[in-house]
Amino acid sequence: MNDQAVSLLSTDQIAALATARYADVFSVLGMHEHPSGHGLIGRVLIPGASAVDVISSKDDRTVASLELIDEAGLFEGTLGRRRKPFSYHLRIQLGNEIVELEDPYRFPSVLDNDDLYLFGEGTQEQVYQWMGAHARQVEGVDGTLFVLWAPAAGRVSVVGEFNAWDGRRHVMRKHPASGIWEIFIPGVGDGLIYKYEIAASDGEILPLKADPYALAMQHSPETASKTVSAEPYTWQDNQWMSTRASSSNHYHGPVSIYEVHLGSWRRSPERADSPHGKGYLTYRELAAQLIPYVVDMGFTHIQLMPVSEYPFDGSWGYQPIGLYAPTSRFGSPDDFRYFVDCCHNQGIGILLDWVPGHFPTDEHGTGRFDGTCLYEHEDVRKGFHPDWNTLIYNYGRGEVVSYLLSNAIYWLDEFHIDGLRVDAVASMLYLDYSRQAGEWLPNIHGGRENLEAIELLKQVNSRVYFNHPGAMMVAEESTAWPGVSRPVDEGGLGFGFKWNMGWMNDTLRYMARDPIHRQYHHREMTFGLVYGFSENFVLPLSHDEVVHGKGSLLNKMPGDDWQKFANLRAYLGFMWTHPGKKLLFMGGEFAQNREWNHDLSLDWHLLEDDRHKGMQKLVRDLNHVYRELPALHQLDCDSKGFEWIEAENQQQSILVYLRKGYPDTPPVLVVVNLTPAAYSAYQLGVPRQGHYRECLNTDSEYYGGSNMGNVGGVQARAEPWGGQPCQLSMCIPPLATLIFEWQAG
Repeated sequence: MNDQAVSLLSTDQIAALATARYADVFSVLGMHEHPSGHGLIGRVLIPGASAVDVISSKDDRTVASLELIDEAGLFEGTLGRRRKPFSYHLRIQLGNEIVELEDPYRFPSVLDNDDLYLFGEGTQEQVYQWMGAHARQVEGVDGTLFVLWAPAAGRVSVVGEFNAWDGRRHVMRKHPASGIWEIFIPGVGDGLIYKYEIAASDGEILPLKADPYALAMQHSPETASKTVSAEPYTWQDNQWMSTRASSSNHYHGPVSIYEVHLGSWRRSPERADSPHGKGYLTYRELAAQLIPYVVDMGFTHIQLMPVSEYPFDGSWGYQPIGLYAPTSRFGSPDDFRYFVDCCHNQGIGILLDWVPGHFPTDEHGTGRFDGTCLYEHEDVRKGFHPDWNTLIYNYGRGEVVSYLLSNAIYWLDEFHIDGLRVDAVASMLYLDYSRQAGEWLPNIHGGRENLEAIELLKQVNSRVYFNHPGAMMVAEESTAWPGVSRPVDEGGLGFGFKWNMGWMNDTLRYMARDPIHRQYHHREMTFGLVYGFSENFVLPLSHDEVVHGKGSLLNKMPGDDWQKFANLRAYLGFMWTHPGKKLLFMGGEFAQNREWNHDLSLDWHLLEDDRHKGMQKLVRDLNHVYRELPALHQLDCDSKGFEWIEAENQQQSILVYLRKGYPDTPPVLVVVNLTPAAYSAYQLGVPRQGHYRECLNTDSEYYGGSNMGNVGGVQARAEPWGGQPCQLSMCIPPLATLIFEWQAG
């Protein structure tokens, strides 16, 4: 050391800088006024350097050669006769190599104080625009701005392949009032991996943390975050987005959703020997294969199981680590944008499964992020989920609300997503969810409602609908919580739709029964209409019904093979004509035999079998009939759209009802026979005389049935029957659903 250097910093200060324990490195590193009050001093920490020169960026002249004052790579020196701050860079001797670098400690803070305030308040809904890692140009220099929230941390450093994962190199600047840290690192560009090295308040170095706001992450099992390009994606879906914004037709239009797990819809055998050995299709390959299939099948929407980055394949995405990063399993963020773009250009809406209810305990994740329970509750009675061994967000903390609110907005802003299906809403609403007495804490009123979570859901729904008219917010909510799909200003949670879990459970339980016993459980098929218009419902046959030993839809059905297929055809006919929007998990459309396995492709070879091919044809036709007959969708969420004709014929297990639309829309008559008995001349009362055109018969030989039917339709005459002014006689096939459209004459 030289005398001048020693006189400017104490031994303790030097040691703290050399070991990355200095409380405020920006106050000593970089360029500062000389302690004497005359001139400037420069100080840098570059481990491994043997010489450092300060170079004027204006004329590329050497201003000063700094002196090594500590073997850790700490250099210091006066900056010639300079009196005013100036733009400079560093010329560094590293071994036999000379490199020129910008000094990250010469750049000022670029954060907006209003943003910091709104973030803490819980109302910042686009925090992803500045939190995390973003390509920036500061004072004419290209690099990446890193911003992190870690209020209890004693020190935070960005570490990555660009600094040899050395926590001394890029220690961040702290904004004490907000607990936010930042640093602009010149020269860091697209596609570089990084994490945060965080020292807790007691100095303990925590496990390296991924960026909670990372826009991209490494492929599992690697766990680092990745920088992304600042180049904007060029969208081609302007017409779709314009039409969506001017129309909120989901309530009155057809909505038929195909739920997909991207990793197992279809796989590429040729890619089984890839580094990750999964054979995944990429987002771009899925755009070329999945989207045309969905269009051909007549679905209106694709709903993706979670695509936010997740470490464990077996979680199916429901334990996300990178909420802002589309999973790298299938490609880059822009590849995912391309997939969405292609959906829109083929007339398909895209919904995402969104998981704000819990997050995993992986050490690189957000649990105990700065050495404290930052994102989660400290008390395990509120902060730990016993069902999934996961952590629960602290919805009462403004910064966490901004994190989640912004994430919901992010997917719609940045990826043009058409809506979110919010996972496990019930687990968010109730403080005692899956807990015994003494295992949960009541709210301030002594109740079991999670008041903070309720407010978050209302806020998210309100802001999504405000910012993105025409979007859909759908709740997976399994209890009788009132007003889930009612507007917030009417006392509801503000969702647009709610999954009808009661309908799904009742009807699947019924369909699993032997037909001879169904007469004793008839109400399981009719009870859904008692409450069917209390919410705006989606009828879900989701992935949850075909896993964990529950078997496939086909194998839930009783009887021999013929009856299994006939039962499932009749059931799907019932579902597509029942009030409520439709959701079917992939594979259900062709009667997948085995239950779903996330590690395997669907069994596409089954389509070589006419029975499975027939089921696929049926679902395709159900979708087209559902879309083409307005009475089947116009009043899906209105009791005026449904009328029972026969609801109490439990002895024969026959259901008959009308679906109705707007006043000038022809009604649709639906007949469902849920036993193997057939009827050649079934007398039925109807409200109108005229011709009833047979639009679809699930017993058609085209679908694999016995081909009993009504040769195009039946005629109703003006003679009273069964309390109706008119009557008709029809053929009802075994285990079948028939759909008729009324025609005058």
